[in-house]
Amino acid sequence: QAVGKLPTAVLRALAKGIRGRIEHLLADRWWIGGWIPLGCDGSRLECPRTAELEQRLGQGGKEDSAPTVWVTAVVHLLTGVPWTWRFGRGSKPGERRHLVEMLKDLPRKALIIADAGYYGYDLMLDLMAAGVSFLIRMSSTVTLYTEHETPLAEFREGLVYYWPDRAQKKRLPPVQARLFCVRDKKRKVDVWLLTDVVSSKQLSLSDANRFYRWRWENEGYFRTCKRTLAKVKLMSRTIREVHREAEASMIATQLLLAQGARALPKAKAEGDPRVMCSPRKVLLEIRRELNGRLGPLRRGRFSDRLKECCREKRERSSPKATREWPRRKDHKPPGPPKILKLSTAQKRLISRTQKAA
Repeated sequence: QAVGKLPTAVLRALAKGIRGRIEHLLADRWWIGGWIPLGCDGSRLECPRTAELEQRLGQGGKEDSAPTVWVTAVVHLLTGVPWTWRFGRGSKPGERRHLVEMLKDLPRKALIIADAGYYGYDLMLDLMAAGVSFLIRMSSTVTLYTEHETPLAEFREGLVYYWPDRAQKKRLPPVQARLFCVRDKKRKVDVWLLTDVVSSKQLSLSDANRFYRWRWENEGYFRTCKRTLAKVKLMSRTIREVHREAEASMIATQLLLAQGARALPKAKAEGDPRVMCSPRKVLLEIRRELNGRLGPLRRGRFSDRLKECCREKRERSSPKATREWPRRKDHKPPGPPKILKLSTAQKRLISRTQKAA
């Protein structure tokens, strides 16, 4: 009830102030390889089946599903701490639009790492205009062009042009980018990544592979929010209260993860494995501190106890198994993009658009 009386602007101002403190307190582990790696992804939060929410939010997914709120979050991949987020209707996610809206809040030298749902000519132009670099997974729905024909089986990395038919008809310039093909025996399929960083000295194939593996911190963030903090389903029954509950939940998760990340030691070298906190252990320590029930084995300063809240590190003897969850569709990994050789007419058109620019 107290949160429901607050204007949304107050919560957004609080989130902005927290971002500034996080950037200051975690400055020593903010950069790697000259970049600030930030993952972007989205997820749905279920809401009660009230008449107002069903009318305003719509149904997310299947026809018999409950109304949902869509949250798109940008997460710092070195620490797992969320940076900023946006909300929308679960029936119409609008992830790309959310990312464009969040560009003004991103730090300089940010590198956005995203999955295959974030491709798009207009989105890439918006990212480059804002001074934000990107590393986006490609799929079979994307067509790329090269100056020299190269078979997919032999491709590793190289310069390409992202130039949809719509942009060609309007005589708009192509997006010159670099395409990576990550081949790993541990992966079932090859991963194709597109970046606007054309220099291999600034972003190598190994760094691109490492950054994209870390993108799962986005999934870990949503798991923490939904499962650890029990926000799979929001409790509010009106659209006004839903907005405030969702915003407050994101801030609470941000503060939880920021405290855990700040307490842990920094990796000794840039190439060392990341030292990540366990959200569950941090949450338990915060509860013990609030309740004042520390038992004989848990005495000591709160900050010192947080240093022990590291994630479990163990070698897996078998690959991860996908759990079966109700109403979740089977995931099909994206296929390779289509790579075509530029025609003579296309090369002339590129020359003309570059001169006009």
